[in-house]
Order: sequence, then C-alpha cells, then structure tokens
Amino acid sequence: MKTDTPTISQLTENALLFTATQTQDLPAQQRIWHLVRLLRELPEAEQALQEIVPGMGNLMIVCKAEMSSKLPAFADLLQTLWSQSKSIACAGSQLDVPTCYGGSAGPDLSAVAAHTGLTEAEIIELHSGAEYQVYCLGFQPGFAYLGGMDTRLAMPRKSTPRLLTHAGSVGIGGRQTGIYPAASPGGWQIIGRTELSLFDIAKSPPCLLQPGDTIRFVPQ
Repeated sequence: MKTDTPTISQLTENALLFTATQTQDLPAQQRIWHLVRLLRELPEAEQALQEIVPGMGNLMIVCKAEMSSKLPAFADLLQTLWSQSKSIACAGSQLDVPTCYGGSAGPDLSAVAAHTGLTEAEIIELHSGAEYQVYCLGFQPGFAYLGGMDTRLAMPRKSTPRLLTHAGSVGIGGRQTGIYPAASPGGWQIIGRTELSLFDIAKSPPCLLQPGDTIRFVPQ
C-alpha cells in the first residue's frame, strides 16, 4: 500500500476533508471504507454529523450547523480512527454490464485507438477483459469511480467537453473508466454504451452500484 501521510483540510465552517492518498490505491480505499464504518458506529458522529461522504482516497464529513464547534474534535477523531482502520474488502455485489462498443455508441473508440496505438478490437478486448471494483460514487448520482482498468487504455480527457453525453455512455478519463448514469456534458472519451439504468430515485437504494461492488463489461 502507498505510504502517503494523511492530511485534513477544512472545506467550510462545518466540513472537513480527510485525504488518505492522492493515488488510486485499493488497499487505501478499503481503509477509507472501514473508516466510514468505524465513524458511523460512534454515537457522537450520529448526533453531530450531517453527512459522511467517501471519495477517491478521501473522506468528507459535514457537521450539522449547530454542531460546527465540534469540528476540531472530529479532526482528531479521524486521525485516531484512521490508525485503527484496516484494508478490509467489502462483500459487494457482482454485475455484468452489457456494452455496445464503437459506432454511434462509442464515438471516441477510434481516437483512443490512435492515442494508445492499439486496434479497436484490442481496446474492446482489454476493456471488457478486466474486473473493475467500485471505489466510490460521485460527479452524478450513481456515477461509479472504478479501479482496475488496464493502464494501456489510459487516455486524456477531452480538451473541450461534449455538451451532451448520453446516459449509459461508457468512457475513459485518464487512468479510469466509468459509466454516465444520466445525460450531461462530459469530457471523458466515450467508447461504448449500456442500456442498464444506474440510478432510479424510486428504488432503494437508488444507485445500482455501491462501493465494493465489482463489475465486468460484456460486449454486445
């Protein structure tokens, strides 16, 4: 596991950001998951915290407005709990994601091929041949940040984002891949699309994917 020294920064008068690592590191992310669990088990956290939001290598906590004076104590508490946390894997679900690659579903597949020096068939094979783990959710409701992509597929984000990226679009951004749950502007390189619905407010939980889940992309 990486040896980054955790840091704590104050985001607002009632919010802290605990940063464990600046790199994509599964053992560190597993410690973040355990840190969340330890924090949620504490009565003082239940009383004082409004939100606990795990991110990629970090954790944000938001105190209730009337409890903001307790923020310094929570900074110390996060350090203590981090020393107690362990890299414990979540017992997540496994999901196959049927994906149509290339063509109108994946308009940037050829650009990724040109950048990486791989053929389109090789990109599809590498992308669909890996097992990915959900590190955290963010950006959009239900958007999963995934670890496990082959580094040969790494591709910079677009210099000018698209005004419209369709729901279900499967993209590559830097050293990561992900799926857009809803239509939105987006700067990732789109190589395919799935018909799966990743976010449904009428369901419980509304997000199809959760931290610790594993997925595979299945070419259609």
